[in-house]
Amino acid sequence: MKIIKYLFVFTLLITACKSSKNTVNTNAIAKKMSAKKVAKKHLSNSFSKKTIDAKLRVKFKNNKQNESFSVRMKIIKDEVIWLKGSKIISIFKAKITPTKVSYYSPYAKNYFEGDYSLIKDFLGTDITFEELQNIFLGQAKIENKGKEHTVEIVDNAYILSPEEQLALFDRFIHVNPTHFKLDKHVLVNDLKGQKLDITYPSYLQKEAEVFPENILINVTENNKFTNIDIDVKSVVFDTKLSIPFTIPSGYKKLNF
Repeated sequence: MKIIKYLFVFTLLITACKSSKNTVNTNAIAKKMSAKKVAKKHLSNSFSKKTIDAKLRVKFKNNKQNESFSVRMKIIKDEVIWLKGSKIISIFKAKITPTKVSYYSPYAKNYFEGDYSLIKDFLGTDITFEELQNIFLGQAKIENKGKEHTVEIVDNAYILSPEEQLALFDRFIHVNPTHFKLDKHVLVNDLKGQKLDITYPSYLQKEAEVFPENILINVTENNKFTNIDIDVKSVVFDTKLSIPFTIPSGYKKLNF
């Protein structure tokens, strides 16, 4: 019995050490810094690997659905995002490039090939390939030339916002003072009652990269909402990836 007890305690210690080693501690205090320097530090900490192979746990909820499922995600940076969702059985596959979205569901026997209207329907907001990729990387596109930003420190985060806000949305970029990745990225259109709120509660350290461990996406538009909770269960970088994708014949085409 004592041996079992000691093994149990040892296992707990090993697990705790592993967790603290992989999850990034965020103990730094935000000190006064110019907006230009914060933006430069954020951009200099951009993801530098070429490929990502990750296993995710996703919870999805909107006005009509409440689902949870596992996702295998493969990314060749700036080229393709490949997703396979499963819930005991395979429920969907998607291949997303900068110019095209392809999707099919063995469960629903339907498919889609075309522009980003499918992603807009899923997320509840317009999005580009670069913006979608950046969500998974904890990054924001910041024009550091020609566009001035302001910065303030709130809740120990640097909040960057353009001096002249975008035509359609007000934009707020919350940068963490420890690793200078995103704490939060917020887009707001008060006129249309629209808000996109992407939050990063934690990051992990892997192969000299700081990578999101948990991502919360909340989209609201008047009385409509979409909530997506993404947990990264495992991830490896710079491995050789296969991106298999063939839409079976006989499936019904989706239109948006």
